[in-house]
Amino acid sequence: MDIAASKARDAFDAASVHASNAAGDEVKPLGYLPISADSHITEPPNTYIDYIDPKYRAIAPRVERNEKGGDVFVVDRMDMKIPLAGTAAAGIDPKEITLDGATFEELHRGGWDGEARIADQERDGVAGEIIYPTVGMLLCNHRDPDYKAACFTAYNRWLQEFQSAAPGRLYGIGQTAVRSVGETVEDLRRIREMGFHGVMMPCEPATEFDYDDPRFDPVWQAAVELKLPLSFHILTSGRDAGAGVGHVAGQRGKSKANMFQGLIRANQDVISLFIWERIFERFPDLKLVCVEADAGWAPHFMYRMDHFYNRHRFWAKIGEMKKMPSQYFRDNVYLTFQDDFIAFLTADLMGEKQLMWANDFPHSDSTWPWSRQMLARQTGNLTDAQRKRILRDNVVELYNLPVTEGAA
Repeated sequence: MDIAASKARDAFDAASVHASNAAGDEVKPLGYLPISADSHITEPPNTYIDYIDPKYRAIAPRVERNEKGGDVFVVDRMDMKIPLAGTAAAGIDPKEITLDGATFEELHRGGWDGEARIADQERDGVAGEIIYPTVGMLLCNHRDPDYKAACFTAYNRWLQEFQSAAPGRLYGIGQTAVRSVGETVEDLRRIREMGFHGVMMPCEPATEFDYDDPRFDPVWQAAVELKLPLSFHILTSGRDAGAGVGHVAGQRGKSKANMFQGLIRANQDVISLFIWERIFERFPDLKLVCVEADAGWAPHFMYRMDHFYNRHRFWAKIGEMKKMPSQYFRDNVYLTFQDDFIAFLTADLMGEKQLMWANDFPHSDSTWPWSRQMLARQTGNLTDAQRKRILRDNVVELYNLPVTEGAA
């Protein structure tokens, strides 16, 4: 191994150390505060019960105590139970993380209390966060679209109150069940009226046809007109129905580690569909956010798309595209990630506006409260301009956020 390769391997190994081990690293002021492009809430026990359509109240998602003394969310007609401990394990030593041993009261209060969340942000050194659900992610996989829609309406009502508790620090992403094209368009308009900054869509719609069908064009047009980016988060696909608590549909083997490696595949499929089925070609101003699926894989993914187009488009009857597939990826797709040294290392191969860092608070994969130390360790190869784009400016521009300058 030559010297350059050895240095690269050493840098990779150092970056791979868990963020908690970086607590003593020296942190130089950035001159601005990062914004997390993907953070979460912990739905309180009353989220769905108090805010849902009364006809669903008796079967609304609710919290129960399990045999180990921990709290879990139970969802009607879903076999899986969602353990709260594993969804709010930010800052816990990896050896101490457990999925089902904590009660709701023992979790990070900032997961549901807007004022407490500000203190969590300041401890981590971030100016604000784009907010996604937790239980709401897995509800995307519920087989009853009417029940799912009722839950999402309830969540949006709760989220509006949570967001209002810390204006300028919390930026909510509303949910839609995609039961029909017309209703989804109305959902987008309502989500914008409620003051949210984007819309989170299930990886699979509840319609009889997929997102590539031209009948969805009014949805894409509405998203462009309303300036609402479309978010596709991991764990919102039917193939991930058991992720985090058991076997995943279609997974090879029984290891949870293998499941973790496969979480990004559904998001990659959505991106491919939007590119190959010409959705971005028809709607060049449409923005898609690939959330929490990391980004280090993207340069090769784009290269492979271009290879297929150049080599195989004729027999595959792809037809001529106005731009190369990789260019649609660069122009229309954004990617969030938290601990992905490869994404920083390959930033020059990406579009300058594609990468958006996130801390994933309060989930177990979060870099909180060591984000500053981790970022100091992993962004050394970037220019100051690149670093500022990835840590703040890209998310500000995408969501048109009113952000003031602040020192890190």
